[in-house]
Amino acid sequence: MSNNSDLTFITNEKNQNLLERFKVLIKDTEFFDVLVGYFYTSGFYALYKSLEKTKKIRILIGISTSKRTIELIEQTKQSELQFSHAETKEHFSDLLVNEMSDAEDSKSVEEGVMKFLEWLQNGKLEIKAYPTENLHAKLYIMSFLEGDRDVGRIITGSSNFTQAGLVDNLEFNMELKNRADYDFAKAKFEELWKDAVDVKDKYIQTIQDRTWLNNTITPYQLYLKFLYEYFKDELRQTDEVIFKYVPTEFKRLEYQEQAVLNAKKILEEYGGVFISDVVGLGKTYVSAMLASQLDGRTLVLAPPVLLEKANPGSWPNVFSDFRVPADFESLGKLDHLIRRGTEKYKNFFIDEAHRFRTESNITYEKLAQVCRGKRVVLVTATPLNNTPKDILSQIKLFQKAKKSTIPNVPNLETFFGRLEQKIKKLDRKKDHAKYMQTAKENAKEIREQVLKYLMVRRTRKEIETYFSDDLKNQILKFPEVETPEPVFYQLNKDENEIFNKTVELVARKFKYARYMPLLYYKGDDTPDQLKIQSQKNMGRFMKILLIKRLESSFYAFRNTVKRFVSYYELFLKEFGQGNVYVSKKYANKIFELLENDDDEAIQKLIESDKAKRYPAKDFTASLKEDLENDLRILKEIQELWSQVKRDPKLLSFVDILSSRQILKKNKIIVFSESKETVEYLAKNLEKKFPDEVLAFTGGSSALIREKTIENFDARARFPKDDYRILIATEVLSEGVNLHRSNTVINYDIPWNPTRLMQRVGRINRVDTTFDKIYTFNFFPTEQSNDQIKLKEAAEAKIQAFITLLGADAQLLTEGEAIESHELFNRLISKKTITGEDEGDESELKYLQVIRGIRDTDPDLFEKIKRLPKKARTAKRNTGIPACDSNATDKNVCATKENQLLTYFRKGKLQKFFLTSKGDAEEIDFIGAAKLLESNPKVAREKLPADFYNKLEKNKQAFVFATTEEDIELKATRGGRDSAMQVLKILKAVFRDTRQLTEDQIDYYKKVMRQFEEGAMPKQTAKIVNKVLNKELKQGPPNPLKVLALLQNNIPSEFLESHIAESAAHTFGPREVILSEYLIGE
Repeated sequence: MSNNSDLTFITNEKNQNLLERFKVLIKDTEFFDVLVGYFYTSGFYALYKSLEKTKKIRILIGISTSKRTIELIEQTKQSELQFSHAETKEHFSDLLVNEMSDAEDSKSVEEGVMKFLEWLQNGKLEIKAYPTENLHAKLYIMSFLEGDRDVGRIITGSSNFTQAGLVDNLEFNMELKNRADYDFAKAKFEELWKDAVDVKDKYIQTIQDRTWLNNTITPYQLYLKFLYEYFKDELRQTDEVIFKYVPTEFKRLEYQEQAVLNAKKILEEYGGVFISDVVGLGKTYVSAMLASQLDGRTLVLAPPVLLEKANPGSWPNVFSDFRVPADFESLGKLDHLIRRGTEKYKNFFIDEAHRFRTESNITYEKLAQVCRGKRVVLVTATPLNNTPKDILSQIKLFQKAKKSTIPNVPNLETFFGRLEQKIKKLDRKKDHAKYMQTAKENAKEIREQVLKYLMVRRTRKEIETYFSDDLKNQILKFPEVETPEPVFYQLNKDENEIFNKTVELVARKFKYARYMPLLYYKGDDTPDQLKIQSQKNMGRFMKILLIKRLESSFYAFRNTVKRFVSYYELFLKEFGQGNVYVSKKYANKIFELLENDDDEAIQKLIESDKAKRYPAKDFTASLKEDLENDLRILKEIQELWSQVKRDPKLLSFVDILSSRQILKKNKIIVFSESKETVEYLAKNLEKKFPDEVLAFTGGSSALIREKTIENFDARARFPKDDYRILIATEVLSEGVNLHRSNTVINYDIPWNPTRLMQRVGRINRVDTTFDKIYTFNFFPTEQSNDQIKLKEAAEAKIQAFITLLGADAQLLTEGEAIESHELFNRLISKKTITGEDEGDESELKYLQVIRGIRDTDPDLFEKIKRLPKKARTAKRNTGIPACDSNATDKNVCATKENQLLTYFRKGKLQKFFLTSKGDAEEIDFIGAAKLLESNPKVAREKLPADFYNKLEKNKQAFVFATTEEDIELKATRGGRDSAMQVLKILKAVFRDTRQLTEDQIDYYKKVMRQFEEGAMPKQTAKIVNKVLNKELKQGPPNPLKVLALLQNNIPSEFLESHIAESAAHTFGPREVILSEYLIGE
């Protein structure tokens, strides 16, 4: 500040800010007049203590110019817009509401506003608004006590009466000291004051009714506000989906139309969506309806069985029924699709998307290639089946792994990797309880943090509960699923010993040397790790094959062993002649053949595909020893089974078919994983039930498929009644409806419980005419007259299978980690079939509450809608279960301590934090809803004094939770995976880009960005890493040669953006939506 001039400049620099100058001058001020364009009451706390002794304060504010105001001025060709007194007050009120919405909700701000109100009410302070939009003055007039050294001071310049103007911003203000300046400013102020509108009453009313300082909000109103804010997007949706065409016989179900609306919103926001309603709710219909709402051309990728015209529920038929144009392609023909090009498509629907859980195969890579830059709709009832990373590979079809647009999870690799590590650290056997708890927590975290943004999934229970009126109106009801019934086939003493001995030999003694010869190789042509792993996998697959066939039927097992003997003898004969043949191709085809129940084809493929010959001398002596030992074991097994003269499983089967009333009259679906078992059963049952049995396997003709649909699909165009019993392999467990039956018999143990759900899903459909669904599962056991002993022996048998297989058991259960003692219980559990947990609570319950208010009480809905942001209230923590030792969720139970629950938002991200004495903890929506839930009678309590302390804890926790992922993102720059290796090489090679054209530099940068952001699939990264390392071995790399290698090995599609990159809105300021203080009991 200058002392040798009447003018003093105040710029808020070097601690000489306007606020500090005011504090000095105001000490001697009797009257303080303020004329400003903007005035923020929320900053009053910084000044009011200095004004305690001031006799009178007058504040005159302008009505700031909004975009709408400017438009009005331009329309009326006025140079300024004159507001009426009523309009001025309303406009002022709106400005105040906006200011308080953005203001910090803190103790000091509340104290400042309360002091402002107090002074307004006792007359110490007056406030007026000038009714035209063009007042932009910033003038502060301080009138000193009479007889003081001078009459007063003027400060004018750029500062508004706000925290920013007084302290934060770089401003330019002048302090004027001479009398003429004072008199002129004072006169002008009085002139403006006379024409201004008194807004005192409007101010008081606005603060008390329309801002977070409203102290009349009840717990019930706050609960409804919470629901309104959380479900705002759902409430915005129009009630009806507008269809161009709906089939005449099609029932428009509310739950399906709601799914279409939700899916479309997710697709537009994130570029992809999972349609994952549980089996039997009509995902294909929902997909067709969704496709009808989308612009651009659509391609459907599905298993061949779901593309056949003969199948009424197939994709082409359903899309045709809705007159939705689309092209259809088999999932097995991705090569053909890539050659043909996919530029014309905008929307990809992928059925049975759970088949693409692993990124480590070439099929996934091709799918990723065709999906790039498209909207991706993944149709699956079971997206999350085995490990956390199952879901990641599917999400990566439409999101970048290290730069996703999912709120608060920018780095999906880090997020899923962390969950994977949590489960990997635990030994499933030793830490069983902890393991199961961690798996459950992981699944919940994936649902809460990721899938809630990407998935449409409702269970039958939710639909029956929350769409019940619509189901009644449509005269529809879901069948009741009966608990699966175990059927024990009893092995006599000799059979039991042979059975147990065989399991021991197959799982522990047999070496599978014929399928893993490279493990014994000692020559110069050393196989790489991939080949070695491929051989190990083959051995493991053959072990699982034998186990499955043993449990499937004695007939199928004998045939499989016979083939093993034959192929071992052939292999040893060749070995004796100095040759070892190793197949290249079988590793990739093995999955497909195993899935198609054809182990005979597997053996033929292995034998025929003699791609590479090795000299026998290049193998260790132990290969021949192990081959001969394996052959001895196979012959020992053959010898053992030559003593078994009956088939107790078939006898039990025929017995229940003949004795159980429900199985005597109804159509029945029988599933087995083995083609030979199916053919064996069909042949034997035909004798007992002539002309009633139909068999369907992977090798069945189109005619047999047609007969299957005509006799067992309730929607068949030409229904027939020629067959009552259908025996089928797994090929019918997906996508074909068989709901003229209400009974499924699982002749083999479905080792993966998800398969059980899929099998029963063929009959458990929304449009079935049956009231009940029955399931029977066969289990081997020992002979006994005691039902309990039968069950215990069956459990012991399953336990033996899984225990003896050790780590290979996961191949038997198709990747699902299941403890031996769990599997039996899961296979006789109703929950496994319905796919829903009886204990799970649904968000739909709460959506229904706020929808009900909107539809039946519009006045209350309007009031709730207008409650201020940062609204708060307090209630006694009653009506919530007490926190005893049995409480499942300690956050959502009544404690003796006081708690504060705060609801936050950042863009699309919504979070809830609860604090008491310790640190704030995050809780999920259901937990928050339980705590906030209130009825109109619940009384509002006074906010306790520590409200702001607890609020600050919750705010800090929210800030931490919404920045943590960014830190993790940086932490993943290192690492030894292929993508990181490629980045390292490219950075070194392209340090000098002088020889490159601009286009080449752009290409290089694009490649770098895709690798950095996790947009390059793993197989492509591996290939690129391999070719680059090979190039480096030749000598110093040539940037032009490296560019050519990149262009040859990276499909151009992988350099395109995902559609989500321009769609999602996940960023925004951190906001407090509301808080409730829970006063402990």
